[in-house]
Amino acid sequence: MDLQPPHLIGDCLIHIFTFLTEDDLINASVVCKEWYEAAETPWLWRRMCLQRWSFCNLAALGSDDANHSWKRYYKQRSHLENHMTQGKSGDYTCKSLRGHTGRVVGLVYLQANSSLLPDLSKSSAVVCSASTDGTLRAWSVQNGEKLWCSPVQNPLTGIIADEKKEVIITSDSTGLIKSCQGQTGQELASFSTESSHCKLLQFNINNDWFLIVGTRGGSICTLADLTLTKKSSLMVCDPFRADVLLVSPDKKWIVAGTTENVDLSLKVIYSESLTSPSEDDDPLCQTVPVRGCQAAVFIPTQPARLAIIHHTELRGNKALTVFDVSIKKMKYKTEIQVQQVESFSLDLNHFNSQILLEAKNSNCIVLAGGQQLFVYSLKGVLLASFTDHTMPISSICVDSFRVVTASQDLSLRVLTWKNDGDLESQYHLLGGSHTMSRGFTHVACDYSSIVASVEGNNGKDVLKAYSFTS
Repeated sequence: MDLQPPHLIGDCLIHIFTFLTEDDLINASVVCKEWYEAAETPWLWRRMCLQRWSFCNLAALGSDDANHSWKRYYKQRSHLENHMTQGKSGDYTCKSLRGHTGRVVGLVYLQANSSLLPDLSKSSAVVCSASTDGTLRAWSVQNGEKLWCSPVQNPLTGIIADEKKEVIITSDSTGLIKSCQGQTGQELASFSTESSHCKLLQFNINNDWFLIVGTRGGSICTLADLTLTKKSSLMVCDPFRADVLLVSPDKKWIVAGTTENVDLSLKVIYSESLTSPSEDDDPLCQTVPVRGCQAAVFIPTQPARLAIIHHTELRGNKALTVFDVSIKKMKYKTEIQVQQVESFSLDLNHFNSQILLEAKNSNCIVLAGGQQLFVYSLKGVLLASFTDHTMPISSICVDSFRVVTASQDLSLRVLTWKNDGDLESQYHLLGGSHTMSRGFTHVACDYSSIVASVEGNNGKDVLKAYSFTS
């Protein structure tokens, strides 16, 4: 009986191999020459990559070997994620970034390694930190080296970054806002608000660049372009500090307000009213129908869905209410509609510390208060809760792969999302000696690294940079 043509045998093997896992496929490749050739088929590994990750970037490999690129990509990226999930000794390096002589008031990634475009051949993440010592510093996360330091100015109070344009924006204790070139730290422009402890929010609409500044007196000021040209101002919570500033995913809505007064409500503002103000009309604005905001966040996968933790009519009790924001145009006027979607009570009465709130997707929010971390659905179902820390959580970072919590107990807790949407607590990253430090204060992360600030007993804060390898 004649044997089947070789290409038919290979096609059958390739089809069978689609049912194998990575390890099984590698084991099958050592059986014989025919199995090896079938197991090395780029289509097989491309299929495995796209099944596991919704987006893959072959340029991340830094290789011209097209026949093995998909296999190498799968192995390197899966190994990197396993390292990030397990956190074993040798899976990561830890660098101490020293140089600040004051408190770190914030840190941001200027260049981050994205989960959509992971750089597997090398990683060149850059973090910038602002301090009360009056300096802004840029650091190489992997090398643990200082890249540049700004001239000393008044104590800094805030920092944000526009990673796309590689621009850093800071505020200081006198209300001076500065924009700096991220590669060198060179000042680009400045603007004085004459208000200490400003809240900063930056966003882009198409090719237009905007910065909104919340002041201590309750107003918000809109600045345009990297020249920080003033476009408009609006009072939102006089005389309390405007410490809540959010922009919706579709960039149509700005939410502003305060957490300092239980009788005040947040305001939703049509962003075009601030970025392109009319001389004849006031900004289009609407009050959110709940009082006493404690934390708020837009749902990232929805165009304009807002979740707010707020006080209820029973003082001391708290609830989470979800709203959809839209615009209604009528014959003679246009108005904003803030429509309630869901509302449920939260058992947060025993928390005296601040409440931290982040959103992962259209049906999952993460909140922290005291020593506990909670995951809720937007329907009010408690999906998970964790008490991994022995002291209050001071900062959280949430992305599509991990949740990282920073605590005053001088540890970071890493939790990872599973395929079914559950969150699983994994391991601690330690920050140093309790005799020298008081605990973590801020944390930020990209796809392959975590950076957090440690409050020093001597008043000199240190950054800890954890880099995972593939």
